Amino acid sequence: MTSDQTRTLTEIADDIIRSWGYDRINPHARPYVDAMAALDKITDGYLNDQGEDIVRRFLINATTWRGPDARRVKAELRDMLP
Repeated sequence: MTSDQTRTLTEIADDIIRSWGYDRINPHARPYVDAMAALDKITDGYLNDQGEDIVRRFLINATTWRGPDARRVKAELRDMLP
């Protein structure tokens, strides 16, 4: 994670839900959006998973989310990963 993280994963999850639409989120990506909604930092844990793994799994399962918001948010998440 970069030390200059400004948005929490909760804020990013809210952005994803607003842009993609909760009912339209790929069902394989939705659990990871839900998990991110409960996290502040990528170093936080959710159940048995680390935030870093949750973000990676979201990115793998979010290939159908496209457009400028998707590019911006996905780049932000990738920048958080070590």
